[in-house]
Amino acid sequence: MSGGTRLIWPTKTDEALRAAVHRVIHAVVEQGGAVGYLQPPDRGVTDSLLDAVVADAGRGDAGLVLAKVAGRVEGMGLWRRGPGPVYRHSAEVGKVMAHPSARGLGLGLLIVRALIPHAREAGIELLTLGVRGNNHGAIELYERAGFLVWGVLPNSIAVGRDRFDDVRMRLEIARPPGVVHRGSSPGGPGSSSPRAPRAIS
Repeated sequence: MSGGTRLIWPTKTDEALRAAVHRVIHAVVEQGGAVGYLQPPDRGVTDSLLDAVVADAGRGDAGLVLAKVAGRVEGMGLWRRGPGPVYRHSAEVGKVMAHPSARGLGLGLLIVRALIPHAREAGIELLTLGVRGNNHGAIELYERAGFLVWGVLPNSIAVGRDRFDDVRMRLEIARPPGVVHRGSSPGGPGSSSPRAPRAIS
């Protein structure tokens, strides 16, 4: 990678990795970063996240990428496969962030663009993510990586007394041959007919 930046995909955790990931998450949240925490998390919280994602990655159900700049972890991002058999073809992207001291290096876009082919190789067809509505920089970053907004859940994110939109985004990355896109059309497993309107007496 240019500028001394290198991407790594951890397959096991140790004290050094846990401390490095905690440093990034804690600093981002401390600066007000919208990455799912109201307060900077302690080591127990970030260690648990790291261990769970790396364990999922070992089963092919997740991917964690870390960006190292001059040998130090300065950014991260992950994808995790959807729950249950009907969502295993999809994955949620999350925890994409760069340490405040490394902002401006393009790590966010580099990380997202690395997650996409990694998820494709694991058989993921569809990537989704959520962004806080006021985080316009992140929305633009994901759009640059090819994601499209598919919906907005209004004022569903609570930060103290403030409420923000949850902007939902998607990226189709690989559909196997023979897949039938049924959308919301009738027919197929789980289909039901609309109820006839009741007569007014």
